[in-house]
Amino acid sequence: MRRASELASVKRAIVRIDPAFASPIKNLEPCTFGLKNPRMTQYQSLIRAVIAQQVSTKAARTISWRLETKCDGSITPTKVGKLSTKQLQSIGLTGAKVRTISELTHATLSGKVSFRKFAYLSDEEIAQELIPLFGIGRWTVEMFLIFHLGRLDVWPVDDLAVRRGWDNIHANSKPTKAKALYLLGEPFKGMRSVVAWYCWRAS
Repeated sequence: MRRASELASVKRAIVRIDPAFASPIKNLEPCTFGLKNPRMTQYQSLIRAVIAQQVSTKAARTISWRLETKCDGSITPTKVGKLSTKQLQSIGLTGAKVRTISELTHATLSGKVSFRKFAYLSDEEIAQELIPLFGIGRWTVEMFLIFHLGRLDVWPVDDLAVRRGWDNIHANSKPTKAKALYLLGEPFKGMRSVVAWYCWRAS
């Protein structure tokens, strides 16, 4: 109930700051960040985010399903760690993604990355833990922070759909660039993930 009340308050604040969001917030699918417990572990969420990089949603689902099958129904660090490079490539992963998944898995098993402490870390501290790993960039971390951890103040300006949605909401004739959108997001500090949600839905 606390998060539902918080989201309702955030949506009202967004409209006060920028009335252009009144229609999207009223008519598009409501933001649900943090309202439900995640259906997967943090490790699984990051693995799926890596798989989703630069491929279609359909392709990402297929590859994730194949990996799940290789892991006997549950993607865990221990099970993934036992798969060979050839086995990972056989499900449709590129060499780069195999390396990323392997590094993340090793870091998890060794304790270099400890998901248990993420609840106590800031967004930037979590980014500093994950970005040094090969193939995990800021976009991947932002998706993890928003969709798995339910963090409310992430502003993924490098996401094309967020920029396109912003332009649709504001009826812009020229595309807004990432640097410009970052500044436009400043008035929404503390609630930028929710703004991004409605931009995605409006894209």
